[in-house]
Amino acid sequence: MIKQLRASGGIWIEINDSRMLVDPGPGSLVKANKSRPRLSLSSLDAIYVSHKHIDHSNDVNVMIEAMTDGGFRKRGTLLCPAEAIDNPAVVFPYALELVEKVQILKSGAQYNVKKLKINVPVRLHHQVETYGFILESDDVPSIGYIPDTCFFPEIINAYAGTEIVIINVVFSQPRPDIMHLSLPEALEIISGIKPEKAILTHFGMSMLRERIWEKTENLSEKLSIDIMAASDGMTLEL
Repeated sequence: MIKQLRASGGIWIEINDSRMLVDPGPGSLVKANKSRPRLSLSSLDAIYVSHKHIDHSNDVNVMIEAMTDGGFRKRGTLLCPAEAIDNPAVVFPYALELVEKVQILKSGAQYNVKKLKINVPVRLHHQVETYGFILESDDVPSIGYIPDTCFFPEIINAYAGTEIVIINVVFSQPRPDIMHLSLPEALEIISGIKPEKAILTHFGMSMLRERIWEKTENLSEKLSIDIMAASDGMTLEL
């Protein structure tokens, strides 16, 4: 994040007429406005913040302003843990007043944004309150997002059957003292979930030094699962 060797603007999900921005970290506004094809920020329906760490939430307030036309149209949904709006909050009180609905994430809950069903399967193990999701909608594969967490076996059952899994993988080798996934741990999760496609993202320096994007073909063959490494601006057609 600090050196911006990889962008930290988040993930844009667009299904039919439903649009959701996930984890708007530093640079989210700039990257979204520079994106080609263009992303219509004022037509965003929801912003999802998995946890309050700044690399996942830094641009949340300005993206709320963008979603609401600078606050002139009260609209859209913010989904976030309670900690994100507690003291100290990363979502400012004035921004909360701009959105039409605030949904506080809880384990086992389901939320609806237009025709999107957003299921929160389990609270993840991280330094702060953290939740991923399984997103379901008509005519597209289910999409699971596993943000920052250390490994624990319940993740596999929680996301079992998800067709596309996006998983944050910071380290090339396990670091038990730091609550982030390593590549071997992520592969164990992926092999247990058995998705049709797995997308690795959120790389730390060790993953970049090892050029993980050059190794995904071998990983795919090993697990018999389509595994790919995310890159800035990458678009995945559902």
